[in-house]
Amino acid sequence: MNKYELALVVSAKIEDDARAAVVEKAKEYITRAGGTVTEVEEWGKKKLAYDIQHMSEGFYYFIQFDANTDVPAAVEQDVRIMDNVLRFLCVKKDEA
Repeated sequence: MNKYELALVVSAKIEDDARAAVVEKAKEYITRAGGTVTEVEEWGKKKLAYDIQHMSEGFYYFIQFDANTDVPAAVEQDVRIMDNVLRFLCVKKDEA
């Protein structure tokens, strides 16, 4: 199993419970694809480098998970169509 990190930028215009639901849905996608969520970091509201969908701020979340090599592609496919996710990036973490 490899270690991965999914970074999510979630819309700042939605309520706290809706934002939490977005993160829970992403975690559900990871577990359904066969991964194991190990940690979720919430960085809070940050200013974006440029406006995305007329928004200048977003909430940043980093979800670490262990999974086989085919899981990140499946997770990205699901996250890509989620409402209120402005940007996402899934990367393999170094073993160091």
